Amino acid sequence: MEEKRKHKRLDLDVSVQLERLDEDGVTTLKYVHVNVTDISRSGLGFRANQKLEVGTYYDTKIQIWTKEVVDAVIEIVRGEERDGEYHYGAIFIGMTDTDALKIDIYQIFNDL
Repeated sequence: MEEKRKHKRLDLDVSVQLERLDEDGVTTLKYVHVNVTDISRSGLGFRANQKLEVGTYYDTKIQIWTKEVVDAVIEIVRGEERDGEYHYGAIFIGMTDTDALKIDIYQIFNDL
């Protein structure tokens, strides 16, 4: 499979709740608990026990290794079912430069 990622993905084992956003920007009261498997400056991979639609948007709060919380809006760009669990890839479409820098710093320390 051809690598399409813009940034190197780093393993990160945390749990996150996603809050679905509708097309008009209104939040739907649908919370999904997921387990993040990897993260990069441009996106993240995660597992969930329920099916989510590709092309949907979610507001997230991701607690990183320093226990700081990164706020971001993600778009699910791929998904597949494996062994009774759903695996997803998402890109960040809304994140502050400060939060993106936190992920970059994590990568620097991880590469040492």
